[in-house]
Amino acid sequence: MRALVRNAAATATALALLLTGCGGGDHGDADGRITLRFQSLAWQKESVDINKQLVKEWNAAHPDIRVEYVQGSWDSVHDQLLTSFEGGEAPDIIHDASDDLADFAYGGYLADLHPLLPDALTEGIPRNSWETATFDGGVYGVPFLQEPRVLIANTKILKESGVRIPTPEKPWSWTEFRQVTEELTGKGRYGVAWPLKEPVSVTLNLGLSAGGELFHRGADGKVTVAMGEGDQVVPGTIHDQVNTDHSAARTALGMGGGDTLPGFFGGKYAMVPLGFSYRQQIVEQAPKGFEWSVLPAPAGRDGLAQGVSPQTLSVAEDSPHRKEAVEFIDFLLRPANMVRLAKGDWMLPTGTEALADPSLHTADRGWATGAALAGALRSAPAQSVRGYPEWKDKVATPALQEYYSGAIDAAELKKRLVTDGNRVLARYQR
Repeated sequence: MRALVRNAAATATALALLLTGCGGGDHGDADGRITLRFQSLAWQKESVDINKQLVKEWNAAHPDIRVEYVQGSWDSVHDQLLTSFEGGEAPDIIHDASDDLADFAYGGYLADLHPLLPDALTEGIPRNSWETATFDGGVYGVPFLQEPRVLIANTKILKESGVRIPTPEKPWSWTEFRQVTEELTGKGRYGVAWPLKEPVSVTLNLGLSAGGELFHRGADGKVTVAMGEGDQVVPGTIHDQVNTDHSAARTALGMGGGDTLPGFFGGKYAMVPLGFSYRQQIVEQAPKGFEWSVLPAPAGRDGLAQGVSPQTLSVAEDSPHRKEAVEFIDFLLRPANMVRLAKGDWMLPTGTEALADPSLHTADRGWATGAALAGALRSAPAQSVRGYPEWKDKVATPALQEYYSGAIDAAELKKRLVTDGNRVLARYQR
């Protein structure tokens, strides 16, 4: 999910959504007109405006199927949806992220969209993206926006250093990346700042480039954790940058992405690995004249592969108007509309035709670099793992935080992620 600064009033938002009635009933008016409730998690003004405008355009063209826009919050969406589902008050159309869908899909709260989706929409989104929202053969969301993790770099520092500038065609390897951050480190400056307040998804998703898998599904369908050589490349690189090379700022380990920007603008960090959508904050907050570049994340044995959890649109199983809800989703995700949504959120569309739009392939603000990475994006490793939230919160997050800070070694990290982790996952697979 988006890791940007969001509405702090999460609890109030969830309560308000319930009190106003996000769903329930037959959603039909006395005159036969259908009303669908669309809960959107758009939060930036530009994105909210585009979503509301698309709803307005739909309503103008479909007077018998009215869509009501309901504002949700990323901060509270999981708990709010769970409460709504259990209370029979869920919205018809649900904006979420694919890594939040598994429990809702397995719990029977979301409709299987496979028999409802039009062929053009199904064929217009690559299989890699559909896999992020597929559970036990059912499709429980339409993936439509995604963002790779990229390196945001201080252009002046990189040019003056003389290091090779990576491109999607010739990226840095993880070994070269470590060497470069050493070269960029100097008096009062670190080569990189890793904002790892939430370290798990970053570690797992970037680990795909090095062949990392971590989660392995057996023939019986059960998932176990096993840490191979590929799984150790990314955490090992970060650990060594912080504790051996001192080329990565230790203080950044407890930061969120936005927290690193003042130091980045001030020249304290030469590079910061961030989600692609952070470019909007940089445009809005960077000092006048500040030059920055978007570079691909390092590549490993599997190239530029990295895991993503796209934003999704789902339909509640209890909605009495699932067919009409899918029709609205199809309208919302027409290629031209998907481009509008992507640009409003500063992300990449999943749709092949939308991604080919020329406006997403300009050098300006790094759009072309992001678009070039789209073909390497894969389903996040933990996408369909039941028990993952508990494993992440109780096992992986504290273990990785201690490892990156130097408090534990690689052997202890492996023991915690694997041995302790498998105990957690086993409880969900009995």
